Amino acid sequence: MDKFSLAAVALCLGAINADAATLRTMTTLHAPIVRLSDLFDDAGSKADVVLGPGPGAGARIVVEAPQLAAIARQFGVDWRPASSADRAVLERPGKPMRRDDVVEAVKGALIEGGASDDCDVDLTDFMPPLVPIEAEPRPVVSDLDYDAAAGHFDAMLSITGQGMEPINLRLSGKVDDTIELPVTTERLPAGTVLRADDVHMARVRVSLVHGEVVRRAGDAVGLQLRHQLAAGLPLMKTELSRPSLVEKGARVLMQFDSPGISLTGEGQALESGAIGERIRVLNPTSRAVVEGEVTGPDRVRVTPNSVTQSTEVTVR
Repeated sequence: MDKFSLAAVALCLGAINADAATLRTMTTLHAPIVRLSDLFDDAGSKADVVLGPGPGAGARIVVEAPQLAAIARQFGVDWRPASSADRAVLERPGKPMRRDDVVEAVKGALIEGGASDDCDVDLTDFMPPLVPIEAEPRPVVSDLDYDAAAGHFDAMLSITGQGMEPINLRLSGKVDDTIELPVTTERLPAGTVLRADDVHMARVRVSLVHGEVVRRAGDAVGLQLRHQLAAGLPLMKTELSRPSLVEKGARVLMQFDSPGISLTGEGQALESGAIGERIRVLNPTSRAVVEGEVTGPDRVRVTPNSVTQSTEVTVR
């Protein structure tokens, strides 16, 4: 065969190969199905034929050379594997389902089931499933089993949306009613006299409330903390007291009141006290211990017959 004939054959073969399909080695799917065109470019008239379901969101399917060859033969696609290493990878990108959307759906079902409108929902060991990136998933809660006394629930969560296969999974979690109460804005040390900016109103889980608590922020302002308190906690009444206006060991002005006479003198406080509280005071002259009511900073009002003892007292 001369050079001209060889060139003619090569041109003919080139024309035939020009119509051959090309393997798509990597394809990103945006639908829940696999079409013939997802495996081959120039797949011919049957390019839109559906071969089957695609991978789930965030997953992939690998089609090896023998299966690719069988599919090409079945649908008349002009393609043959060049080697056993030929393969096609089909991926479906995914994103985590929004946790807040699931919580909102669960909360709606719980409210219908008798929980309060301001309940707080905690999903136990919940891992948001992956959904297709292009989908707009909608969570639906069914088969709710809600134990109000134990604050626990079980339910079925179904996630549906256009262009995605439904996802069904079991949910469980805790439910806690909330109440609006004044809480500490930041960690406060013992002895802090609360100011207006030290407290603010917030929703607090009822399970965190034990005993009597302050209900209004204004009622806490001006009171003193007995112990250190972490941020965000409700204010227990037992943890608050009126601030001390007299400290133990301080020099105080004693005022003696009796009908027709009023005297003042200096004493030494044997106890700390807030306004209105009664404390013991040592009269340094007579060494008598009297009891008086705190009326102001380092001021005590002593009434007649308030002497409690007359002995040596050591103040430490």
